[in-house]
Amino acid sequence: MKKRSKREEEYLEALYILTKEKKPIRIKNLAKMLKVKPSSVIEYLDKLSKKGLVHYEKHELIMLSEKGFKIAEQIYKRHTALKQFLMLLLKIPEEIAEKDACYIEHGIHEITIIRIIQFVEFVINYPNKTSEFLKQLERYYEHSTHPKLNPNQ
Repeated sequence: MKKRSKREEEYLEALYILTKEKKPIRIKNLAKMLKVKPSSVIEYLDKLSKKGLVHYEKHELIMLSEKGFKIAEQIYKRHTALKQFLMLLLKIPEEIAEKDACYIEHGIHEITIIRIIQFVEFVINYPNKTSEFLKQLERYYEHSTHPKLNPNQ
């Protein structure tokens, strides 16, 4: 994936989330979500439009282009995997995991994020032993005691 600025990724991800939620994408909705002024949104949408990532006309609804949608979907997938990793495996509370995922996702190396995505998918989809592993991991976090290993396993 081409390296994009944090700001560009934040805009694309916000547009993707609003699209997924089937909410009309308007300047005020985007400004509220990104916690910026509407004038900043307009200025940045012009830049994204010139790059072919959004369809934006003044006083019209905003839409991700096909290219923008694919990029935004990948950004969102990264964010989701990081949040799941933090919550599921590190037992970080959701609110903190959300903030940390936002922070981490913009600076993490592509190889690392791919491996985290694979690891989360593996843990979620692994049959049988995963829930026991997660219970023991949580016990370790709480009590700093490692479970006794059974040599017969």
